[in-house]
Amino acid sequence: MTNYTSKKLGEIFEIARGGSPRPISKFITEDPDGINWVMIGDGVEGSKYISETKKKIIQDGVKRSRRVKPGDFILSNSMSFGRPYIMETDGCIHDGWLLLRPRTNDISTDYFYYLLGSEAIYQKFKLLAGGSTVKNLNIDLVSNVEVPYPDLSTQQEIAARLDDVSRLKKQYLEGAFLTAELLEAIAADVFKGNI
Repeated sequence: MTNYTSKKLGEIFEIARGGSPRPISKFITEDPDGINWVMIGDGVEGSKYISETKKKIIQDGVKRSRRVKPGDFILSNSMSFGRPYIMETDGCIHDGWLLLRPRTNDISTDYFYYLLGSEAIYQKFKLLAGGSTVKNLNIDLVSNVEVPYPDLSTQQEIAARLDDVSRLKKQYLEGAFLTAELLEAIAADVFKGNI
């Protein structure tokens, strides 16, 4: 049987807050050579990755922000807090994000994507998050959350199983959607007297 250890997220990841150059309008650029500016809207619900951004900032904005690179995790820290994404591109994140950069090579990004996005971790974040109306995460709070930390091969095995479940769920939902569309089409024909 695999031994699960438990570690604090701050032991597994370097955690830092994003930063926003102000006023942001002076740093946004249309130049294709600009630096990707990762906004909350660039994260698509149900997606693991952020591979492109809608906006870019000028080079001068980088020193007033936080640079991210492929393989980094980013975690929304306010409003829809606690939603993780894996970066597939480089860029800069504003202060609505936390950066989680792995400290070692013995982590499966897929395992930690599922773990960070799990209901159990969300509830830990929710319990600890400050603010009565708007919940916020901060570096200290996230750093001190303890998580299960199995060896790398076990992480990969768990992630592969969760990938299979995720794929089956997607197929099921697509099938349910198509069934609902077919039902609506048949009902429309029946009520028009076409059948």
